[in-house]
Amino acid sequence: MAQDIIPIELGLPQGDLVTLWAPRWREDGEEWEAFLGDEDDLYAFPDAAHLAAFVRTAEQHDLIDHPAWEAVPELNVPELIPDDDHSYDLVGVPEMVAEEPDSWTLSELAEIVGIVRSLADVCELDEVHEILDGCEGFSLLDQGQLPFTGREGARLWNDLSETVSEKWDVILDTIDELVTVPAVDAATLEQTAEELAAFHEESAESEAGVDTEDEDLDTVDSESDGDTAEDDQDDEPVGFWGEVGIDPIKIVLSEKEYFTLRCYLDDEPIFLGSDGRIEVFGSEKALARKLADGAELADTDLAEVSTWDEVLTKATAGELEIDVDPDNTYVLAGLDADIAEGLDAIDPTQLELAVELLTDAADWADDDSVSTALATSESLGWLVSFVLRPDPTRLAPSPPFDAEQKAWQGLVESFEDRLRLN
Repeated sequence: MAQDIIPIELGLPQGDLVTLWAPRWREDGEEWEAFLGDEDDLYAFPDAAHLAAFVRTAEQHDLIDHPAWEAVPELNVPELIPDDDHSYDLVGVPEMVAEEPDSWTLSELAEIVGIVRSLADVCELDEVHEILDGCEGFSLLDQGQLPFTGREGARLWNDLSETVSEKWDVILDTIDELVTVPAVDAATLEQTAEELAAFHEESAESEAGVDTEDEDLDTVDSESDGDTAEDDQDDEPVGFWGEVGIDPIKIVLSEKEYFTLRCYLDDEPIFLGSDGRIEVFGSEKALARKLADGAELADTDLAEVSTWDEVLTKATAGELEIDVDPDNTYVLAGLDADIAEGLDAIDPTQLELAVELLTDAADWADDDSVSTALATSESLGWLVSFVLRPDPTRLAPSPPFDAEQKAWQGLVESFEDRLRLN
């Protein structure tokens, strides 16, 4: 499958450089992966203006035959600026492994090791592979915190830290020596540099405008009658569930429908359940009955929420109604078949809600598998990203979508394994 060509930033000893990466794609029955370069050279540039000047004028490099290349010279300079998800600070790895292995550190480190492995594959860096393969911890990073907990987990993390301390400089030097900063056409560079400067100027003005607008709004709010805001809120009753900040949700699977509860605290999801298992019920009435006997749910994570007692009180009095908002109805049924059929068959709203549910459940359970599978460097992640955030300047995913369907089915099956029917 032909995927996109992605701008990336590499933090190397010689500085932060930008280049292009083509994640794995299938063509003529073979699988390929490539970076912008030529033979043994990896082309990288000090900024997006230099990169744009090169791709608009270069006639020979390793990406010239990529199925998406025709769209790249037409991109404007801001579109060639790597986003945060594709910025890899290789130089910062020793500092990262000096910290405790929290989920953020492990996720970022997994992404860095992933791009290093890709560079080693494409550029045939056997010594880099030997270092990474010689330490088990590198292969477990994408599994999150679980492999690095307990005594064995501490040993794995210590081994990884020691390997970085002793051998990461070898990896840095090996990759750094590959980098060539090719000359670019001066006239084209002058044009692209102006485009980049204009973009930064517009961004700065936009941020300044937002700040000014916020200050103006604060001033107006402070001078206005406070009763007006209260009246507006009174005009839009939020109902009991809105008041307690907990949402009933409905999950529609291929042959079953389930109901449960979820809330957010500091933007972090919390489900009715514990230890990564979600308590679900076959009907609204079954959920309400279980809530009326609050003792059986006393050990769930939601029981720690400050408004939980209000839910139990209302349920015990027989006054609790389970009303599911349409935005909290998640239909997973049929999406795998739609993915296999192709982009036009996928309902973006249904997919977006399904991704929300799978991501929330995995985040709550401290499981990185969903975020890993939905990363844009993965075939499923790229398809999902294209459906939810279509961009006419990017190459659309192309069939067959068998691998994407299988990956999606795996995520749904893992989610179903979390459900505990009452």
